[in-house]
Amino acid sequence: MTIYALSSGPGISGLAVVRVSGSQSKVIMNSIIEGDIKPRVATLKKIRKINSREVIDEGIILWFPGPKSYTGDDMLEFHVHGSRAVIDALLNEISKIEKCRVAEPGEFTKNAFQNGKISLLEAESIGDLISSETEIQRRQAVDIMSGIQGKKYEGWREKLLKVLSNIEAKIDFPDEDLPQNILSNIKNTTLTVSQEIKKTLDDKKVGERIREGFKISILGPSNAGKSSLLNYLSRRDVAIVSEIAGTTRDVLETHLNLDGYPVILSDTAGIRDAKDEIEKRGIKLALKKFENADLNIVVIEPKSGYFTGVLKGLISSENTILVINKSDLAPEAEFENYKNLNPIIISVKEEKNLDKLILEIRNRLKNKFLSTADTIITRERHRQHLIQCLSYLDSFKEKKDIQEFDKAAEDLRLATRHLGMIVGKIDVEEVLGSIFNDFCIGK
Repeated sequence: MTIYALSSGPGISGLAVVRVSGSQSKVIMNSIIEGDIKPRVATLKKIRKINSREVIDEGIILWFPGPKSYTGDDMLEFHVHGSRAVIDALLNEISKIEKCRVAEPGEFTKNAFQNGKISLLEAESIGDLISSETEIQRRQAVDIMSGIQGKKYEGWREKLLKVLSNIEAKIDFPDEDLPQNILSNIKNTTLTVSQEIKKTLDDKKVGERIREGFKISILGPSNAGKSSLLNYLSRRDVAIVSEIAGTTRDVLETHLNLDGYPVILSDTAGIRDAKDEIEKRGIKLALKKFENADLNIVVIEPKSGYFTGVLKGLISSENTILVINKSDLAPEAEFENYKNLNPIIISVKEEKNLDKLILEIRNRLKNKFLSTADTIITRERHRQHLIQCLSYLDSFKEKKDIQEFDKAAEDLRLATRHLGMIVGKIDVEEVLGSIFNDFCIGK
């Protein structure tokens, strides 16, 4: 089946790209374009309706015969003017060709994976690159697309397969003893792979944080200016700001690019003795956000009384930045009691020291979640397969009796299977749907 779709963004634009992939691509090309098209050469052509030969548009045509294409199949691209009328007319003509249908989300990339053009990791990184909003997200996606991280998984898998072949040789020839050097290599190899996987898992989930966004919660007593700070950092009115205490009852979240870092910023209910059940639930949600956040900003006013109860615990946490707001309403002497806590003294109203706060947030995230070449886990799916692989390796190392060689071999098979599931070296149909459904149509 040949698939087609608009691959550029919808709406009026200077240019639009319509992509076609499959065995009918050449039929489509010959039906609506006159003259020959050289492979992989941009060619300006008139695009015509099939029956009337009326000109739809004049644009650039690119023809990629398979397997030397993005998908591995015959592939055709139309670069036309980006009006809705032109796009609709072109798609309508393509739909008249037999055995053609509109592509599903991510289907072009899914075909590329299934045709062996890219690994499953690279396919996921393409989706991450398309949805990236910050520079750090873009760099991470590009690093994975380069294939370096995938080679690490492949390296572990190849080492375990070599060990597995030695064990299976023993099973096939039970009367033959394995040489001592091979036995030592089996032990050393599995130990090395286990240690490297453990090191990878001990990554503070940096890759996932970069991909999904760092969780930052704004907490503090009522009327301290939490919602005003959220609105300032978001550059829009996300939260209602009022002098009435307890305005924020639920958790308000917004995604933003905070000085280059992808952030999920949460405004929470004011911490105080709640007067009703709804407010109590809001405060409970606020404390839960505090526990799950990568970083917390506790906002207070320049007056004493915040060093007892729940607020004392919030302020003293190592994951907390203490912010004293409304500095325009108090003399400097009011801040003396807080000096040992290294607060950042701001005024949202007068936009005072907010740049200092943003810099502190950035430095905290940079120091705590520093991305390195060893960072290769970007999804929970990867993490769970590595955990399962490590579990089977631990089980393998417990098999010391020769009579257990068949069980040891099965442990290694399952360990390598989980590594294969990450890069797509084995049948992974059950995970393809969930991965490629997150793509946009046309990719």
